[in-house]
Amino acid sequence: MHLTKFSDYALRVLMLAAAKDGERLTIEDTATVFGISQGHLKKVVLAMSRAGFLRGIKGRTGGYALALPPDEINLGAVLRITETEFSMFECVQNGGVCPIVGPCRLPAIGRKAVAAFLATFDQVTLADVALPKSAFALPDLDDGQVASGAKPKPASPLG
Repeated sequence: MHLTKFSDYALRVLMLAAAKDGERLTIEDTATVFGISQGHLKKVVLAMSRAGFLRGIKGRTGGYALALPPDEINLGAVLRITETEFSMFECVQNGGVCPIVGPCRLPAIGRKAVAAFLATFDQVTLADVALPKSAFALPDLDDGQVASGAKPKPASPLG
């Protein structure tokens, strides 16, 4: 199984939001942390917001944050939203034609494998994979400032 970049980004965004523990995040800061385009992140954050996992914060100092506690966000549910195609074999993807004549058993085995894969993620919540804030290279901004135009706090002379 191979997850799409969309799923990968969604899981990363949720993990970062869990690390921030309710604090506001911006698309700009998240793009910087993960080195991914703001355009992709906007789509991910919108999908996670529509699903009820994130909440948007409107206004000039807007952004996003978790909408639920991490232990209420099931990773299997996230993947069911972010993954649109779980077919393992080309013959069942997009109406593909199989060169094997007769009833092939591979698609049924593939469906069983996907079910086992998702069942594993169904047992995991965001709280189970959450990391501390220190695990992320987060921009150090003054409270209430947005990333664009914000000035970082000066580094401590003590390191």
